[in-house]
Amino acid sequence: MNSSQSLPASSKSARSVNRWLVLANVSLGTFMSTLDGSIANVALPTLSTHLHTSLSIIQWVLTAYLLTICATLPIMGKLSDMFGRGRIFNYGFLIFAGGSALCALSGSLAMLIVSRIIQALGASCLMSNSQAIVAETFPPTERGRAMGIVGTMVSLGSLTGPGIGGILVANLGWPSIFWINVPIGVIGYIAGLYLLRSNKESSVAQPFDYTGSALFMVGIVALLYTVSSAQDWGWSSAAVLIGVIGSVAVLAGFYLWERRTRFPMFDFSLYRNRTFAIGNITAFLSFVALFFINIMLPFYMEGVLGFSIDRTGYVMMVNPLCMAVVAPLSGWLSDKIGPNLLTTAGLAINATAFALLTNLGSHDTAGIVALHLALFGIGSGLFQSPNNSSVMGAVPRTQLGSAGGLNALVRNVGMVVGISASVSLYTTRLHHLGGSAAGSAFGASTPAILGSLHMVFWTAAGVCIVALLFSSQRLFVRNRAS
Repeated sequence: MNSSQSLPASSKSARSVNRWLVLANVSLGTFMSTLDGSIANVALPTLSTHLHTSLSIIQWVLTAYLLTICATLPIMGKLSDMFGRGRIFNYGFLIFAGGSALCALSGSLAMLIVSRIIQALGASCLMSNSQAIVAETFPPTERGRAMGIVGTMVSLGSLTGPGIGGILVANLGWPSIFWINVPIGVIGYIAGLYLLRSNKESSVAQPFDYTGSALFMVGIVALLYTVSSAQDWGWSSAAVLIGVIGSVAVLAGFYLWERRTRFPMFDFSLYRNRTFAIGNITAFLSFVALFFINIMLPFYMEGVLGFSIDRTGYVMMVNPLCMAVVAPLSGWLSDKIGPNLLTTAGLAINATAFALLTNLGSHDTAGIVALHLALFGIGSGLFQSPNNSSVMGAVPRTQLGSAGGLNALVRNVGMVVGISASVSLYTTRLHHLGGSAAGSAFGASTPAILGSLHMVFWTAAGVCIVALLFSSQRLFVRNRAS
């Protein structure tokens, strides 16, 4: 503090500007990597029709990306501890840009999925380091606000994907949703060479946890692959039961290994902190529910209401735009009154919004759908930034890197589960109501589609209510402690 006070005003101003430029660069990488987790959503109906592929198959354009991130986030975090967070973060820009170019050049579904995996490796480099870089760059008096901004970029990236994707696909074709990343990635890399060069973390003389990494990758990929494929195999089939039991057994082995090894990849002791644990649980459930609408509403608007792909994109943009207005206010309020009331209120609004979605029919206008999405923007804005600040503020500085990696992992697992669960619920209910066995939004009757969608939305409302109960428990625990 004293050294800071003795600096000339110009020096303090330069340091302040540099901090916010670092935040801008980190926010760019965070937004870009989370954006591509959902930007292809609006294109799925078109791809499904043109490629004569069911929704359960075409969803792998999304799931392969998110699943790869989930499998590699802890590994990238460990490599960052060994070789420097700034360096790995910057490499992420280049890998992501290269993978994006390959996606745009893909001539088949198989090549597109492989290219998405490469793209996801770059995203994992970015996601695993963003929060830790910000935490180390900003002093404690500004860290909460900076973390809130990063959390807002995560939510904006996740939620603007369908809107931006719809606009680009309608006007420039589907490759444009990937080409747009190439110049952004190059610019981010060049900026990072300057902005992050002072962030030279000392290498940690620790051996890499190959056994733990292998166990985690096998376990998490097997589990998420099984969940994603359950609607095709049947939830009660032997393949699903074997997949779930086997993957859980591998993950249990991973947990036991991490508890006894000297240099673990995961720091499970963080979950002894009630605020951190409950914040992660509510974040997971929130992203599960939000990806119900990200994957289902485009099919409703295009398949039932007959909207064009660009009109669907514009309507989907209402959600993140409202969140962008509310999130800064909620971040400011959380510094004044704490995060608990805001996060609980946000989850309550989201649950209400999902319940209201069950009233949508076959003749609703774009304005009506937009009003429903505005509620999600308000609810998400109230929840995301205060929750992220609460989670990262609950751990000591020495564990910020591990906490940021786990927070990103929980978020991405929630996205994968949300996609898989919503598609599975939708296709199962659609088949039960006499709709298309393939689960295509364009091959079934309107009553069957609406009935299936309403069941999915009621389920999402239930997920939000469970998250709300956890958030309320955090409020009770804090009040009791005080």
